[in-house]
Amino acid sequence: MKRFGLLIGLMTIWASPASSQDVSLFVNSEDEALERTLRQDSLTIETAGLEEAISQDIVAAALADYRRLLTVLYAYGYYGGTISILIDGREAATLEPLFAPPQIAQVNISVNPGPLFAFGSINYSPLAEGTELPKDLATDEPALSGLIQDGAQAGVNEWRNRGHAKAVVTNQAIVANHIDTQLNVAVAISPGPVLTFGEFTVAGNENVRTDAIERIAGFPTGGIYSPKDIDTVTQRLRRAGAFDGVALIEAEEIGPNDTLAVTAQVRESKPRRFGFSLEFSNVEGLHVTSFWMHRNAFGGAERFRVEGEIAGIGGFTGGVDYRLATSLSVPAIYGPDTTLLATANVSREDEPDYLLDRLRFGVGATRLIGDDIIGQAGFAILRAREATDIETRSYTLLTLPFGLELDRRDNEKDAKSGYFVDTLATPFIGLQGGGEGGRIVLDARGYRSIGSDDQLTLAGRLQVGSLIGAEIENTPADFLFYSGGGGTVRGQPYNDLGLTEGDVTTGGRSFLGAQLEARYAISDNLGVVGFWDYGYVGSSSTPGQSGDSHSGLGIGVRYNTFIGPLRLDVATPADGDDAFRGVEFYIGIGQAF
Repeated sequence: MKRFGLLIGLMTIWASPASSQDVSLFVNSEDEALERTLRQDSLTIETAGLEEAISQDIVAAALADYRRLLTVLYAYGYYGGTISILIDGREAATLEPLFAPPQIAQVNISVNPGPLFAFGSINYSPLAEGTELPKDLATDEPALSGLIQDGAQAGVNEWRNRGHAKAVVTNQAIVANHIDTQLNVAVAISPGPVLTFGEFTVAGNENVRTDAIERIAGFPTGGIYSPKDIDTVTQRLRRAGAFDGVALIEAEEIGPNDTLAVTAQVRESKPRRFGFSLEFSNVEGLHVTSFWMHRNAFGGAERFRVEGEIAGIGGFTGGVDYRLATSLSVPAIYGPDTTLLATANVSREDEPDYLLDRLRFGVGATRLIGDDIIGQAGFAILRAREATDIETRSYTLLTLPFGLELDRRDNEKDAKSGYFVDTLATPFIGLQGGGEGGRIVLDARGYRSIGSDDQLTLAGRLQVGSLIGAEIENTPADFLFYSGGGGTVRGQPYNDLGLTEGDVTTGGRSFLGAQLEARYAISDNLGVVGFWDYGYVGSSSTPGQSGDSHSGLGIGVRYNTFIGPLRLDVATPADGDDAFRGVEFYIGIGQAF
């Protein structure tokens, strides 16, 4: 029993914490970036900072550091370096973790990088015509090890782009010439045969039909293998909205007649989804929207959505507005990139200048053109009853909307770079009452970030609208243009600017608007915004002519959440008789644009 107790005591001492050991790193170089990376990658330094670390952990970390730190030296072009790690004066390489000393007081890491090597001879073979190796992978340039791997990847990728799906690196000879401090590189690549796409199978689906997934994917069976086609099919399935995860897995073996089988592994999303949004302004009141959606209504990834909206609650912009809408989208109706969209909605708009009750039915299609351009076209029938200060009338219109959307923002909810352009033209024909003409709108937004970590983002928005071919009195009231409020000019009252003749106010035939913002991130979650908004409403179809303008400016606060930035803007009129005399505030989710 005494021997057993003594053994337990020795084991307890042996595995006791490594006390408050001191770890130092000395690098015999003036390369600050190298020293910083060595310090960051040292497992010994990281482990010594843990309160629960014991001596065995320190020794094990030190043994691992020989390879880790050597890898860092190679990455910076040093191939003749030496590394010494002394644990209480003993080289760590001579120690065994299981027999580590019970206490460790001092760890000294010493790195002598040696001379910087340059590339000597470089040979990647064979390379497909047009292969672009990294520009710094050249004779007499610093021999950074990462460039060697990048060059190999570039060679393999170019062969894959040309249909050689099984291209691989088969051999490499990397020789350091210490006399001339040069690194000679020879890499052999085996392209393999050109393959064509073979069998396409689907796995993981339960409720979405396999034939629907195949239709949405549009897999190019029989075509020459292309990584771009693999990416395109993957994106098509993700855009369908019915899957949380999509992965295309290439077969490991080449199939008969040089074909390559591919499996689409999918993970279905929960079929039902519910959401809502809130916005509030002290003038426009509370704006509430809510929706319910089924992602797979009939088993073919059809998306059925019901949406309700109430606006103007407690506001001073007329009365309360209502809208109830339903929509059904069917993917891949005419090729994999075309989606059918059928809509129906009923609404009431109680605005200061008109009261509009409307029923609308529409059918259209959207088509993906390239990677980031969406085209749309369709038709709709709307029946409306409209009351203004001039008259009360009913009419039925046929509309033929069509447009394009280009989205190259880095983040839809909180963009820091890129741009977005949306254009929509809506010809309309009066079937019973109403006039004939066309309405055109353009919404263009751009973003650019500067400073460390993109702290400052400059954002701009341009809005242009025009009514062509119809007189104001024959145009639906909601087709006319107003300015003022959260969507146009913050600080100015909602729809405050229109056209006025005597005691009658209507919307204009054209609109020109601009919004500029400077967004500054104080921390990861908190930011401030300064903004200026401008709006011009004209009686002519040409924007910026025959009308009046107004502007507003203000400041705001943004707080980042998982659903997007929470937004609080405070604005005031910047011109006119009420300049700087009133304040309006706006609360919502997401950036203003």
